[in-house]
Amino acid sequence: MNQLQNLNSTPAVIHIIDLEGTIEVIAQSTDGSLHHYSIDSKLVRFQIDHLLEALQNDKLSEVAESSITTSSQGVYEKLIAPIKRYLPTSGTLVFTLDKSFQSIPMALLYDGKHHLIERYSIAETLGSRIRQPRVLHENQMIALIAGLSQSSPSFTDPNAPKNMGNLLPSKQEIANVEKQTKSSVALLDKKFTLKRFTEELTQKNFPIVHITTHGQFSSDPLKTVLVAYYDKLINIRDFDSLIRGKTENSQDAIELLVLSACETAKGNKQSAMGIAGMAAQAGARSTVATLWRVEADSTALLMQEFYKGLNNSLPKAEALRQAQLSLLSNPKYKKAYYWGGFVLVGSWL
Repeated sequence: MNQLQNLNSTPAVIHIIDLEGTIEVIAQSTDGSLHHYSIDSKLVRFQIDHLLEALQNDKLSEVAESSITTSSQGVYEKLIAPIKRYLPTSGTLVFTLDKSFQSIPMALLYDGKHHLIERYSIAETLGSRIRQPRVLHENQMIALIAGLSQSSPSFTDPNAPKNMGNLLPSKQEIANVEKQTKSSVALLDKKFTLKRFTEELTQKNFPIVHITTHGQFSSDPLKTVLVAYYDKLINIRDFDSLIRGKTENSQDAIELLVLSACETAKGNKQSAMGIAGMAAQAGARSTVATLWRVEADSTALLMQEFYKGLNNSLPKAEALRQAQLSLLSNPKYKKAYYWGGFVLVGSWL
C-alpha cells in the first residue's frame, strides 16, 4: 500500500476482511494513517444476504428499489459509517474485498441520502497481485472492439449461457466506442471469431480491448465463456492465456479491458468478480465489467459516456462514475438495475 502514497490524488483504501465470526474493516486514509473497526459478522450478515438475494434475482429489473436501498443502507451503516470520519468527503475509494463481498457493488451502498457513487469514484483491487496504477494517455486511445449484435451458431454450444437474445444495441455501442477512440479495429458479428480476435490481439498493440457480447462466469471452467460468432466459444482458459501473452510484454500491455457483457462478473462466492478478476490477475491494468445481466440500451449509453470521460482525460474510475451518474439522473434508467452493476477492477487512474 505504501507505493500508493507517491501517486497524485491518493485514494483512501478500505479493506473488508471476513473472518467468519467477525468482519474486520481497515481504512487507510489519504494521509497514510490506518484505522481499524471490527463487527460481529452476525450483525451484518442478514443485510448482506438480503442484498445479494435481490441483486442476483433473475428479475432484478422488477425488484422494488426500496428493498435494495434498505439493504444497501444496512450494509453501509454496519461497515462504512464507523470509518466515515477517516475518509475524505470526495475523491476515490479503493476497496480490497474478501470473496464474500465481491458480488456486492460498493457504488450501491447508501447512507440514507446518497449512494456511495454520488460522493466517490470507486475501484476494487486484488491486493498485491494488481499492477501499478497508471494513467491512460491520449495516445493510448487505440482499441480492439469485438461484439455480437445478432444470434450466432455458437448459441447452440452446450456450454453457452442460457436464454441469450439479440444484442442489437451492441452495434451502436461499437460505433460509439469507435468514434471516441483515436483508432480502432472493430470485429462485429461474423468477424468476431476466436481466430480473428486472437490474431488481432497478438499481432498489434491495443491499449484498450472492448468486448460487448454474452458472457458468463461459472464455478465450472467449461461454462466460463465469452460468446464469439461461430461455433467456438472463447473459454476462460484461452482468454487468460491471451491476456497473459500480452501483458508479459509490458510495452504492449492491455491498459483497459472493458467487458460490456451479460453476467460477465456474476457468480457464486467462489467465482465473484469473475472474468474481471481473472483479467486483473492475468495482468490487464484495469478491467470494467458487470455483476449481473445488464440491459443493452442503457449499457450502450453508459459506455458512450465512459469513453467521453476518458477522452476528457478523466481517471478511469471517475469516468465510470460520471457514466453511472448519467444513468442515475435519467428517469428512465435511475433504478440500480441499470447503473449499479458496473465495477472497475485494478487501476483507478
